[in-house]
Order: sequence, then structure tokens, then C-alpha cells
Amino acid sequence: MKKDDLSTDPYKGVRDFYPEDQFVQDYIFDHMRSACELFGYEEYAASILEPAELYRSKTSDEIVNEQTYTFTDRGDREVTLRPEMTPTVARMVAARSREIPFPARWFSIGNFFRYERPQKGRLREFWQLNADIFGVPGIEADAEIIALAHAVMRHLGAEERDFEIRVSDRRILENIYDNVGVPADSRAVITRLLDRRAKAEPAAFEASLAEALDSGEKARAFIDELDRTTSSAFLENLRTTLEYFDVRNMVVDTSITRGFDYYTGMVFEVFDTNESNRRALFGGGRYDRLLELFGGASLPAVGFGMGDVTARDFLEAHTLLPAYTPTTELMLAVVEPEAMTHALKLAQDLRREDIAVAVNLSGKRVGDQFRQADKLKVPFIVAVGSKERDSGRYTVKNLITGVEITLPADRIAEHLFSNLG
Repeated sequence: MKKDDLSTDPYKGVRDFYPEDQFVQDYIFDHMRSACELFGYEEYAASILEPAELYRSKTSDEIVNEQTYTFTDRGDREVTLRPEMTPTVARMVAARSREIPFPARWFSIGNFFRYERPQKGRLREFWQLNADIFGVPGIEADAEIIALAHAVMRHLGAEERDFEIRVSDRRILENIYDNVGVPADSRAVITRLLDRRAKAEPAAFEASLAEALDSGEKARAFIDELDRTTSSAFLENLRTTLEYFDVRNMVVDTSITRGFDYYTGMVFEVFDTNESNRRALFGGGRYDRLLELFGGASLPAVGFGMGDVTARDFLEAHTLLPAYTPTTELMLAVVEPEAMTHALKLAQDLRREDIAVAVNLSGKRVGDQFRQADKLKVPFIVAVGSKERDSGRYTVKNLITGVEITLPADRIAEHLFSNLG
């Protein structure tokens, strides 16, 4: 590489999606989308650009201060590349709260940006499914959103034994804060400490908690009460309700807190049970007061976000990644230059019958064109030369099985449809 040559590497923490990678990405998105639609959720979208102040009041300080891509635009406005979707969808619902028929079930699949150290399961740019239900305060909505998360996993090929859904309730945490005497202005910091507890050494966690509470005794009392609280009437009722959705891998785990400040009730995380990838994959919860930030009344809301990076890691850990198949169904190999215009016309005729056709424009020998089609994993190929042009009959070769059949042009599409499944 010469000194002045541009690097071919992407920006740190983002990915290029070559066709095989995009195939897996589309597979994940398609299964996310189909699960949401089966539950009656409607798709929406929004810009990746948001006013920076949208995140300052309810997204965690760590994300706002350390992880956002924020800049000042030419109009001297502070703008952020969105790091999450919940504030955006809350803004959208608040803007049309008098027009939207509730309950509203919405989902989106969009990309997000966080400036953090790239590592397994975390990149600076990622895509995420967000699904939310607005306008239902009861346990049924909590159960439905968990059941939808469960359905997405099942649509991706997971068995229930491959993952577990760990559920808690922020109200349990608030009660413990009250019982131990944790000041209101310290609770957000402690909640984020708790969100990282599983990754910390017990002694280090207790020391950090004691520092945050300015009391080792209070920290010990807090941990003891949290560890003694193993469930609640609400969580057991939720478990029973989930059984009506055929969800039987819910686990009560009161250590689950979720780091965002806006959660008000049930919170959950989906964990991979594979030893090579034991980690939280994604999660969500109830956030009934977020819409108040926009000057309106509170609105019951519950949802979750599922990222594409951990989804792909899960599929890989469980050998569930799909085998790549190209969108091109048929390649036409041009035998000699004089047959090119005929090949172009034949391809267009087949496209009218919904066959995805690529004409090989390379001018290479026919054998090389066949090898290229095989390398591209195109399932069928037809050689087009003056003989085929004059006779109107074409030999269709299945590059997977090696089987050949000679047909008139008007039978090619029918043959392909019957063999492509």
C-alpha cells in the first residue's frame, strides 16, 4: 500500500456488509419482522438524527456524556446520532397522542450509534429491533412484550432451552431504596451500578456501592435485602400469565435492573444459555412516565430492544446461521458475441415471469462463465449461442445436482419455479 493510498478498512467499530453478510442481516431482520407482525405490531421509522436534549433527562448519564456521537450543525443546533430508540418513539407518540388509537403496537428496525470500546456483542454502529405497546397499564401488556421477545427467538430457530428470560420489577428496587433510606438523587447512580453487578467482583461491587451511598453499613444492608428478595406476587402472576403464551422459560432474577433511568416497573433480559456465549442478549421493560417529558400526561408503555450483533452471535453459538443463497436464480452464459443481444432479450422475457436473471457480460469462455456461476452459488445456468437462438430451445443446467434438461423458452420459468422451492 502506498503512503497516500486511502485505507480499505472501515471506521473502527462499524461493519461493511458484503453480500453473504447482508444475507444473514436480512435473515435476522425478516424473522424479527415476521414475529412482530404475527403479534399485530405495525412498523414505523424515524431519522437517526435527534436534538441532543432529547437524551439528557432520561437516558443514562454514561451514554449521554461518554457514548453519544454529538455535534453542532451549521445552524448552531446540538445534534446526536441516536444511541437508542425509546426516547424517539416516545417523542413520536407524544406528538400525535390525540390521534393515535390506543393501545398502539409499534415496531421498528433501525441503526444506532454509541461511541464505546468495540468488543464481543458491542459495536459503535448497530441495528436493533424495537417493539413497544402503548396504552395498556396491566400485566397483560408486560406478558405480551415478553412473549413477543420469546417469539422472535423462536422464529430465529432457538429452542426454549437455548435461552432464558430473566425478569424483575423496578418497584422491588424502589421499595428497597425506601427501606434502606437511599436518597432519591443517589438512586440513578446505584441502579447503574447494579446493572453492572454481574460483571464485577463482589468485593469491588460492595466497595463501589459503599462509596455511592457514603456508608459501608448501608451498602451491606442494601445488598442483604436485595439478595433476600427472590420474587413478588406480581412476578409470580406474570409467570402464570406467560404460560398462556406458551412461554415457560421465565426466571425471576431480582438482580436485573436495566441501566436506563426511565424504567418504572417490570424489566427483563434474555440470556443465552450456551456456555460459549453466556451473556445477556437484549432486554426491555415498562416505562410509564417517559411521555411526560413532552408536556403531556403519562401513558402506559412497555417494550424491548434487540440488537443485531448479539443476535448474530447467538445464531453462531447455536449453529443456527443460515446458509447463503444468492438472489440470482439463473445465469445466462453467452457463447459468442453475436448471441449477446438475444441473451439480453431472453433475460428480459424471463424477468417478466419473475425469474431473477443475470447475463454474464464478461466475454470469457463458456467454461469460465459456468465456473463463475458455480462460485457465486447461482443454482441454474443456460448457455446462449447461435444454436439456441435459431432453434428456440435451451439447455437448463442445475449447478447443484448437475441435472440438465432442454426446453423451449416459454417453459424455462415453469421448470425453475418447480425446482427452486
